[in-house]
Amino acid sequence: MKLYYKAGACSLSPHIVALEAGLDIGIEAVDLRTKVTETGANFLETNPKGSVPALVLDDGSLLTEGAVIAQYLADQAPASGLIPAAGSVARYKVQEWLNFIATELHKGFSPLFNPATPDDYKAMAKQNLDRRFTHLERTLADGRSYLTGETFTVADAYAYVVLGWAGQVGIDLAAHPKVAAFFTRVGQRPKVQAARKAEGLAAA
Repeated sequence: MKLYYKAGACSLSPHIVALEAGLDIGIEAVDLRTKVTETGANFLETNPKGSVPALVLDDGSLLTEGAVIAQYLADQAPASGLIPAAGSVARYKVQEWLNFIATELHKGFSPLFNPATPDDYKAMAKQNLDRRFTHLERTLADGRSYLTGETFTVADAYAYVVLGWAGQVGIDLAAHPKVAAFFTRVGQRPKVQAARKAEGLAAA
């Protein structure tokens, strides 16, 4: 399998999952502006959407969308505990978090990275994100280590990557100490560090 990524983008999440699952995958960086990969290939020929992550399976078929790719990779190593069994309530709880992160957090950051976004709209976007962070803070208030309890899952990998963007847009997670502690805790995992190093990112 080969994972196409941009360093530090949401593609870092399935990269972390692959390493946590002990899977042997290749990675190839993509310049999202030019749509050219590090080997000089036209990325649009691989993924017409032009976005990362994109996972090419061993049979040549393509999977896109980070939350889907992360689940697929976790399912290749069920003993890893990265995602509960299909059909279980625990599985749906993880999927609930994946959807929350994708729609309420990930997309919430989008206007903050767009230089054309008016400042007053950016302020509103930050307020909206703060409300979502408050929900995370309350969830973690019972002392759990991860979003669904004491087991690290694909949802935690995704949340970690998205929370990592806060500092880039002037958001201080210190206002939500349990969220900040969660971010630090996940960042200290050896496979998270390994994924960051592979993508040329600084140690968390």
